[in-house]
Amino acid sequence: MDIEEIKQEFLEIFYDNIERDGAEDLLAFLEKTDFFTAPASARQHSNFEGGLCLHSVNVYKRYLKLLKDEYGEKWSEIISPESVAIIALLHDVCKVNFYTVEMRNVKVDGEWIQKPFYKIEDTLPYGHGEKSVYMISGFMRLTREEAMAINWHMGAFDERIRNNSVTLSNVFYRYPTAFMFHLADYMATYLDEKSVE
Repeated sequence: MDIEEIKQEFLEIFYDNIERDGAEDLLAFLEKTDFFTAPASARQHSNFEGGLCLHSVNVYKRYLKLLKDEYGEKWSEIISPESVAIIALLHDVCKVNFYTVEMRNVKVDGEWIQKPFYKIEDTLPYGHGEKSVYMISGFMRLTREEAMAINWHMGAFDERIRNNSVTLSNVFYRYPTAFMFHLADYMATYLDEKSVE
């Protein structure tokens, strides 16, 4: 994977679709962080340099496909292309400056070597989806539908849902596009992406 190519694809989608006030400031903020070089996870999907940006683009493509499959040519009457791009490209900004690189000893061919690995260092422990909504909202206003999709994109894996799925069920009934976004996120994660040892 070429980090610069995937970054350019991200930027092309961003510029082609997002015109909201504050979007340029948000993008300038992302440029000052590790967003384009960070992994998407420490040990799971896209756990390599540039994985977060790649994941965001993969989720955008999956989301767009699901919307077109469900609603056909009139999908953009259900949800705007701008909202689709905002939700998909920015749903994991909570992972900005979230990972650090450390070293560990690994035995390779009978010899111990030092190998880098990603470790979570959450300097803003605000949650996951809700943290992304919080961070984005510092730059631009989200619609309710966008906020719901980003906030609840983890679905039943969200720690806030343990022992109470009523809230999540209500969100997905009221905002079917949020449910579809949850599916797109997991399809990209488990069908399009790999982890590296």
